[in-house]
Amino acid sequence: MTSPQPADTRTHGRSTQTATLAEIAREAGVSAPTVSKVLNGRADVAPGTRSRVEELLRTHGYRRRRAEASRSPLIDLVFHELESAWAMEVIRGVENVARDAGLSVVLSESAGRLTPGRTWADQVAARRPHGVILVLSGLDESGRALLTSRSIPFVVMDPAGDPGTDVPSIGATNWQGGLAATRHLIELGHTRIGAISGPSRMMCSRARVDGYRAALETAGLPVDPSLIVSGDFHHDAGYRQGLALLRREDRPTAVFAGNDLQALGLYEAARELGLRIPEDLSVVGFDDLPVARWVGPPLTTVRQPLTEMAEAAAKLVLDLGKGEDSAAATRVELATSLVVRSSTAEPAAH
Repeated sequence: MTSPQPADTRTHGRSTQTATLAEIAREAGVSAPTVSKVLNGRADVAPGTRSRVEELLRTHGYRRRRAEASRSPLIDLVFHELESAWAMEVIRGVENVARDAGLSVVLSESAGRLTPGRTWADQVAARRPHGVILVLSGLDESGRALLTSRSIPFVVMDPAGDPGTDVPSIGATNWQGGLAATRHLIELGHTRIGAISGPSRMMCSRARVDGYRAALETAGLPVDPSLIVSGDFHHDAGYRQGLALLRREDRPTAVFAGNDLQALGLYEAARELGLRIPEDLSVVGFDDLPVARWVGPPLTTVRQPLTEMAEAAAKLVLDLGKGEDSAAATRVELATSLVVRSSTAEPAAH
């Protein structure tokens, strides 16, 4: 009897062995077409069978050959939340690259979770896109194994946590940005500087606050923990936490708002309390969204090159899909830069 033709490869250490649908099927106690259905994200497979097959695919390091993994003309773009101007800048960057490559973009949202769920993974397997870009998100071990077994490349943009050395990622110099924002305020003469952080579970948020602390410590200024309040990168958090900071008897004369949306919330809190920007309060944001130039006064902020980051992520995922594995462990950080506008000034004399 003729043995099955190798359909895929798996690597153990330095040796490469062949694996076939038939071998996986035999070990799972199912037919080869059933394994194929699981690989293709078909819904007509019992949950228990699907889990058993996926576990075997993961255990054996099963990977479909790229040449045999027919792809749809799509890039999957996954956000943990899809509701702000920040997301629009990312979409624009991915669209720029996808359009030039003759591809379309599929948007998904993981409803605030930092890893998309199993339903999403099955849908991606069924779509067979050219690649997946996860924004402020990531993949758990089973999700990574599922995409790897289908030879669907993925890149994490602005990862929420440490994505691991073997996961390609595109980020920005968040620590340097927080340092530059705070140093600018110190150079203007501010000594009581507040900070509204983003979610502590996000690596970019922690890095920005670490940069803020470093600037204060380098300048010989104390870091007052009570001046560091937690936000969630949304307007309402900037407003609520801004009120809390600005109602203090010893209120800060300047605030690093963590991102532009929180800065806009802080603007609203200052207006409500009758404080003028920048005469009574200096404000620095982070991102440099288009709205930063339009508000009154125009916002001093740290420019995060969101569109360029998204373009880099899209180019990288397409390169990986072409088999350019030299980029597989790439971790790129694009430079941030301070953009000084009219929301910062010397502190008022008392």
